[in-house]
Order: sequence, then C-alpha cells, then structure tokens
Amino acid sequence: MLKKIEKTLEYIRNITKVKPEVGIILGTGLGGLTKEIDIKASIPYKSIPNFPISTVKGHKGHLIFGELGGKNVVAMHGRFHYYEGYKMEELTFPMRVMKFLGIELLILSNAAGGVNPDYEIGDIMIVKDHINLMSNNPLIGRNDLGLGPRFTDMSEAYDKKIISKASKIARHHNIKFQTGVYAAVTGPTFETPAEYKYIRTIGADAVGMSTVPEAIVARHMSLPCFAVSVICDLGVEGKIVEISHDEVIDAASVVEPKMTLIIKELIASL
Repeated sequence: MLKKIEKTLEYIRNITKVKPEVGIILGTGLGGLTKEIDIKASIPYKSIPNFPISTVKGHKGHLIFGELGGKNVVAMHGRFHYYEGYKMEELTFPMRVMKFLGIELLILSNAAGGVNPDYEIGDIMIVKDHINLMSNNPLIGRNDLGLGPRFTDMSEAYDKKIISKASKIARHHNIKFQTGVYAAVTGPTFETPAEYKYIRTIGADAVGMSTVPEAIVARHMSLPCFAVSVICDLGVEGKIVEISHDEVIDAASVVEPKMTLIIKELIASL
C-alpha cells in the first residue's frame, strides 16, 4: 500500500505543487462546489496511477487542486462506490493519498434517503455517527502500521468541534439542517419499504451507499472527518415513491448551493 501511495504522490507532485490542507469528496449531484474553487490543477482519475475510475453518472472523475475559503484544498469531483465492483481498499485509496499530501481534515458529502419521519426532501443532515451495513470494512486484511493501528477507535468518527462550527454557520445563514445518523448499505438497489423500516428501527436517520468506508479509513489515519448528507428521497411509510438515480441527482443539485455555502465558510473558519 505504501509503495502504491508513493507512486501516486510522485505523479501528482509532478503536476501540481499545491499542498492541500483540506480534502473534499463530492457526492452524487453535488459537484457544483468545484465552481467555488480557484482551480490550480485538475487531473483525470484515469491518468493517476493506482486510482480507480468513477463509473456513475453525476461523478465527473477529476482530482481538483486549488483554493477555497482561503485554504488550499484537494477535491474529488466524483467518488467510488463498493457497488461498482471495487474492493474496499481500492475505493478508499484516494483518502490515503490525500492524507499523505498533507490534508488535516476530510470533508465528505453524499446524497441520501431520509428514514426519519421528521425529515423532508431537501433537508441537509450533518452526520454525527454512522452504522455500517455494508458487510465489509476497508481495514480487513493485513494492517500496515505505517498507515494506522490494527484496531481503530470509532467513538468519534465525525469530529464534534467541526460539527459544532458547521451548525453555527448554518444557523447564521438560516439554513435548515438536521443532525443525524447515517446508515451505509452496498446498493446499487434502492431500499425496499421493509428495509427502510429496519434501518430506521436500528437507529439511523438517513441511508446511502457511500461515506462510511472513507470515514473509517480517515479515522484509521487519525484524520478528522466531517460529513454532510443531502436528503433526496424519503424512506418513510406513506411517503415512499418510486425513485431513480436521475431524480436523486436533480434533488441534490437544488440543495447544493446551501451545502456549498456551509462547506466554504467552514473551511474559511479553520
């Protein structure tokens, strides 16, 4: 793993000298944040050694370096998912690279389905905790102490101080937001009504197909993590309707400016 990381770092550093302080992963329909970045370099995933290639609509597939909120950032315009057929260690490899590039905070975003009956389509949910229902973990297998410990503490998967800052920013701008628990499933099917009910019963407020593997790897490397979900459909009895990926993208894009504002000001406050 460390050899792969070094090869990838060498390639990136030959293209850009930007030393990022914050890493950002943009989820489905949430790539508009890149318009706020003063871009210094944009590298297609397909040209980066050891990087997977994003195959999902709404995920452009570029690693972007630039400035946002007065800080140097690296942003993934498109992420990788377990349902695309990648191994856990492959889809989380970019987090390893970001850490070695020098980031001190990882920001994750995603489009999710709301299972909390108090949630509405268009809500922003700041993730305070998660439940891993993916039947896998990116840390399974041989552990390299150069990356992190064999057993990783997850008592604070999402940094409480960063959550507090983001909450204050949202309140300041009168942006409605929720704070809740995110459940990760493999996908690519959307959930059945019974599955939505189960996910709510075990304590989740929203469900999606990403984020948790990245958060686990971030904690493995002692990298503070912040995550935000945009609620794009509802898995609540009486409100469940047929949903498509295009509709998720459309719903996310409507809320995106609010999420972008929160993230931009959050980075500026660091």
